[in-house]
Amino acid sequence: MNLLEILNFSKEYLQKYSFSKPRLESEKLIANVLQLDRISLYMYSDMELDDEQKSKIKTCLREMARKRIGFDELIKSKEVNINTVNYKNENIDLLNKSAEYLKKHGVSSPMLDTEYIFSHVLNVSRLVLTLNLNKKIEDSAKDKIRELLIARGKHRKPLQYLLGEWEFFGYPFKVDERVLIPRSDTEILVEQCKFLLKEMVGSPKVLDIGTGSGAIAISLGKEVPNAKIIGADISDGALEVAETNRKLNQVENVTFVKSDVFSAFKDEKFNMIISNPPYIPLNEYQELMPEVLKYEPENALTDNGDGYYFYSKISKEASTYLNDNGILAFEVGYNQAETVSELMQENGFDILSIVKDYGGIDRVVIGKKCGDK
Repeated sequence: MNLLEILNFSKEYLQKYSFSKPRLESEKLIANVLQLDRISLYMYSDMELDDEQKSKIKTCLREMARKRIGFDELIKSKEVNINTVNYKNENIDLLNKSAEYLKKHGVSSPMLDTEYIFSHVLNVSRLVLTLNLNKKIEDSAKDKIRELLIARGKHRKPLQYLLGEWEFFGYPFKVDERVLIPRSDTEILVEQCKFLLKEMVGSPKVLDIGTGSGAIAISLGKEVPNAKIIGADISDGALEVAETNRKLNQVENVTFVKSDVFSAFKDEKFNMIISNPPYIPLNEYQELMPEVLKYEPENALTDNGDGYYFYSKISKEASTYLNDNGILAFEVGYNQAETVSELMQENGFDILSIVKDYGGIDRVVIGKKCGDK
C-alpha cells in the first residue's frame, strides 16, 4: 500500500468508529510516524511505507479506536510508543559529503549522481529520497554506497552502468558496457519517426540499424503498436541486452537480428529505415570524457574515420531496401547535418526535415526516396 492508500484506509477505519474528523486524525497520526508536516503528506502520495511504519500506524489506530480518543490525546497518554530516532541530519551530512567527493573527482553533476546512488541502494524513488533519510542507513547499505561512489568518482564509471538501468522515452532499459547509454537527444529521433509512422496505413515495417540496447526499436514498438520493427546489430552482446529490454518492456512487435548493416536483409523491404550510427570522428573520440572513453563500446561511438562512413554506406544502399514513399532517418553529430543531408540527396533522397535537439543543434535528418509521391 502506498501513502495515499494508507491515508484512505486510516480515515475509513476511524470513520467506522464514529470519529468526527477521521481524515484529520489520520493525517496527524501518519505525519507523526513519517516525521513530516501534515501538509506535505500528499506530496508523497505514491510513496511505499516500510513494515515498521505500517505497524506503528496500525497500533495507533487500534488504540485510538479502543479508547475513543484523538491522536493528540494518544500522544499525551504515552501508552503507545511511536517515537523514532531521527537520522536525518546524520544522513544529509553523509549525502553532502558524498557529493563533495564526486565533485572533487570531476563529476559534472555530483549531487544529482549522489542522489541516484543513494536512491538505488536504499531502493526508493529519488523524488522521495529526503523523506527516507529520516531512517537509519544500515552499515551494509553504507558499504554499497561507498563502493558505487568510488566507482563513479575515482574510476569515473558512468552512473547508468552503475545503476544497471536507465530511462529512455519514458521506458526502462537495462544497460551495461556492451551497449551505448541511451541519450535524451535520441528521443527526438524517436519522436519524429513516431509521427511519420502514425501517418502510414496498415502495419509499417521498420528497420533500426545499430540497435544497441534496443532503445529506439522498443520505444517505437511501444508507441506504434501496429508497426513491425526489426532492430539490427553486429554485436552479439548488444543483441542480448536488446532482447532483455524487449522482455522487460513486454513488447511483441519488435524482433532483433544480427546483421552488418543490410547483410541479413537481402530480399526485404521496409517503410522506414532508422539509424543512430557511430558518428564521432576518430580525432574527437580520443578527446572524449573518461566516462565515455573508458567504458562505452568504441564501435558504437566512432567509425574510426571521419564520422561519415555509416551515413555514406546506408544512404547508398537504403533505397534498395525501402518501399515506395520510404523514409530514411538519421541521428547526426553536432556539425554533421549539412554533410549528411548532401550524402542523402546524392543517393536519391529528398530532405523532408532537419530537427534540432534541446540545445538548438541540428540533430535529426529525415529524407524520402526521390520520385515517390
